[in-house]
Amino acid sequence: MKIERIGVILYVKAYQECVRFYTEILNLPILFQNEELTSFDLFGTYLMVEKEDRSAYLEDNSENRNYSCLRINVADVKEASNALKKQNIEVDYQEHAWGKVAKFKDPDGNLIAFKDEESFVKQIEDYKK
Repeated sequence: MKIERIGVILYVKAYQECVRFYTEILNLPILFQNEELTSFDLFGTYLMVEKEDRSAYLEDNSENRNYSCLRINVADVKEASNALKKQNIEVDYQEHAWGKVAKFKDPDGNLIAFKDEESFVKQIEDYKK
């Protein structure tokens, strides 16, 4: 099997709000879109935000259950965190021995985390040793 491209699909109820969030707050360029889905350039892969009826996919029908976290590596997590806060986005900024993260949610409640690229690369390099 030859893999051509990798992508992430987020099924959302608040479709228009999420499209605005990823376009205006995270400044992701749109690859293509229609009334049901928007595909964003996610720097080497893609993020597809698509309308869905989440209750059809949940075993426990919990609207608050998070199944995933979209991780985006950035050069300066603190700076990215502060930029979100200036746009009234609630952010949980954390510093750990393994690196820095800032966790926040899109309008549909999907968890997103900024991670510092420097410590991520270091983790890869340490693993290869």
